[in-house]
Order: sequence, then structure tokens, then C-alpha cells
Amino acid sequence: MVSVADLSDPDLLLPSVLPFKRTQLTDRYPKGHSRGRHWKHLKQIIQAENYHLHPADEPSYVSIEAPPSMYPAKKYCDITGFEAPYTDPRTKLRYSNAEVFKKIRFLPDEQIQGYLSLRNAAVVLK
Repeated sequence: MVSVADLSDPDLLLPSVLPFKRTQLTDRYPKGHSRGRHWKHLKQIIQAENYHLHPADEPSYVSIEAPPSMYPAKKYCDITGFEAPYTDPRTKLRYSNAEVFKKIRFLPDEQIQGYLSLRNAAVVLK
């Protein structure tokens, strides 16, 4: 039989460490200790990689010059700025959907020429 004195022992009812519970972060990483992950800033990466030893024509974090893209240039809508899979054959303006196409058809020639000049596509409309 269990006596009252045995019930007063806290380890009998609830052990001090429960093996199935996760430990607290403060227990694992006391104040001032890192969590094991250290992020480097760009300046630290440049200093660590010794970029001054690499050839000048090789692309790196330091040089902004890179070879031309292998992918074709994206075309954007002249009105909205979204990607434009379509081109109006009459005005040569690029558009993204049918709603924009309807608005393009009602634009005056001066505005169409303005949009084309912004894209450096000098087309004379007939």
C-alpha cells in the first residue's frame, strides 16, 4: 500500500525529465551561443573567395558583366506591362489579353505612335 509520505515525492508522480518532450531552445542554446547557422553578407563572401585571384572575364559576384542569355527576350504588353504573347497586326502593338486588344483598336494614331516610340519601334501607320 502507498503511504502519504510516498506521494509527497515529486519524482514518483512526475519524473523531472520527460523523454518524449522536446528540449527548449534556451536549454540547447544558452544565451550568447549560436544555433549552428551563420549567414554571410556579400562583403564576407567576396573576401573569403579571393576574387582578385580569378580572371577578370569570368562572371562572379563582383562583376556585373555576364554572357548574353541563351533564352529569347521576353515581350511585354505596351499598355499594361504584363507578358504579351500577342501582337496586333495593324498597329504592331503588343498586348496581353483580349480586353487590352479592344482598347488598342480604339486608340488614336498619335497615342499608338507614342507607345511604339517608347519601345523604339518606329512604325509608320497607314
